[in-house]
Amino acid sequence: MNKIDLQDQTAVITGGAQGLGFAMAHRILQSGAKVSLWDRDGAVLEQAVAALGQGASSKVVDITDLNGLSRVHAEVEAELGPVSILVNSAGIAGSNTSLDQYDPDEWRRVIEINLNGTFYVNKVVVPSMKARNYGRIVNIASVAGKEGNPNLSAYSAAKAGVIGLTKSLGKELAKYDIAVNAITPATAKTRILDTLTEEFINYMLVRIPRGRFLDVEEAAAMVAWLVSKENSFTTASVFDLSGGRCTY
Repeated sequence: MNKIDLQDQTAVITGGAQGLGFAMAHRILQSGAKVSLWDRDGAVLEQAVAALGQGASSKVVDITDLNGLSRVHAEVEAELGPVSILVNSAGIAGSNTSLDQYDPDEWRRVIEINLNGTFYVNKVVVPSMKARNYGRIVNIASVAGKEGNPNLSAYSAAKAGVIGLTKSLGKELAKYDIAVNAITPATAKTRILDTLTEEFINYMLVRIPRGRFLDVEEAAAMVAWLVSKENSFTTASVFDLSGGRCTY
């Protein structure tokens, strides 16, 4: 494993109690940073912090609660120091059904969590990064945001929105030495699959030229570099993790 230097930095990872977020938290901790996991499930957060060990802490917060996000951000900066790293990993797949059958309330829920939630967290964290002229942000999008997945219209639309948000924000913050990038993972074996049918999971698998799902540690390795000082030039970009499914 390559050693990434994140000493003396503080990272916030939303959705960090499990799945991709947990793997990223583990890798960032190994690289020397302090990590605050933000999730709405307090019980799962406790388990995650215990598993991660020294340097890990948590805040129970819903990423759609702007006031709550502002509160916990202030608490983290007071307790751990300036937040210099942000990874937006919280998200849901939503219903696996055709658009004409898609429940409008479910559509709004998926967009609110996956897209608006990413906006809210960035909105809360960015001002202090700008004030200090430094920061590294990674927003977790998806291959669905590039290509669209059938029967996953809300998720695909939300992740396409995350890509657009990332490109816009990265350009806004370039002069502050704040890098804002996105990654577009293919399917990984995480809890997000629990809401999808076996048929749809197989549909996604056969489209990956690597012939397997993404390992969460592979995503963590890419993110560890993206949030490091070594990533001093690239911003407003999208890094592919599709195993060859996407060619752009």
